[in-house]
Amino acid sequence: MAGMRMLPEESDISQQQIRAASAVASDLVSDDDRSVAADSWSIKSDYGSTLDDEQRHADATDALCAANFRAASDYSSDKEEPDAEVVTSMLGLQSYWDSAYADELSNFREHGHAGEVWFGGDVMDVVASWTKRLCIDISQGHNTNHVNDTKSSSVEDGDQYFSDWSVLDVGTGNGLLLQDLSKQGFSDLTGVDYSEGAIKLARNLADRDGFSSINFLVDDILETKLERQFRIVIDKGTLDAIGLHPDGPIKRIMYWDSMSKLVASGGLLVITSCNSTKDELMQEVENFNQRRGEASPEKEHEASTAASSCQFRYVDHVRTYPTFMFGGSVGSRVATVAFLRS
Repeated sequence: MAGMRMLPEESDISQQQIRAASAVASDLVSDDDRSVAADSWSIKSDYGSTLDDEQRHADATDALCAANFRAASDYSSDKEEPDAEVVTSMLGLQSYWDSAYADELSNFREHGHAGEVWFGGDVMDVVASWTKRLCIDISQGHNTNHVNDTKSSSVEDGDQYFSDWSVLDVGTGNGLLLQDLSKQGFSDLTGVDYSEGAIKLARNLADRDGFSSINFLVDDILETKLERQFRIVIDKGTLDAIGLHPDGPIKRIMYWDSMSKLVASGGLLVITSCNSTKDELMQEVENFNQRRGEASPEKEHEASTAASSCQFRYVDHVRTYPTFMFGGSVGSRVATVAFLRS
């Protein structure tokens, strides 16, 4: 996935910004892909050079966070057709990310740039340290009602509790989150992305920065070829982008089916989103659990025992992200929520 910044603290997303982001996307995708989303996006290029990458990323971030903010219940399998007003985005298409990472890989080779970080470096640091603290508390058998978001014990203190926690980062992008997790003491680290350019960039950055032991693979998690499970699966923005695909509701169901196969029993799924609140993610998990519970005996028999019995339950969420008030409700632009797999 491409880099992402936090939104300005009190800015509104304008139609002009969304048009600007879509304009960039239109130059980066094929005619076939362009036709898929032409009804939702204006086709006009404002940025014609990789020198405008910073502005392109900023506008794409605004569009991603504004384009499709819907309740998780809207993704229920009970709905036969998506609402007519659903806005789809080039940001949900692989061709967009392939082109974006071709630019970022070129900038790395020419200038050494690492590219942007989803939601900003501060959020990445919080996710890494908070996940570490959560693993330690679970290993110690502590109640995880409120994991400390801002403080973490030293790596040496925690090694005995989480050194064997394997980690998968889905939609890893430039792989910098895995570098942060390595600094926290995690050692079994794998990053996957369906964009080959993203994986090339992540490998180059890891080799340059001294993290060559991190494993990076090209893989589409909706049709994953991975044959192992992980104690931690981390998603920072991937579910958001999946939801912006023209077939977003269906692909979100596929996403949860994949997570049930990738997260080991007793393992954690940690999702960071700017398009879904904590409560909406919890509702989406509940929808998945209900679908599992309503599966027919025949389907249960056909599916593997581990996958068919999978249920996720809420464990905790990050409480330190900045909040804002809108329509009388207080919320956050970013939510990080952890779920434990049965």
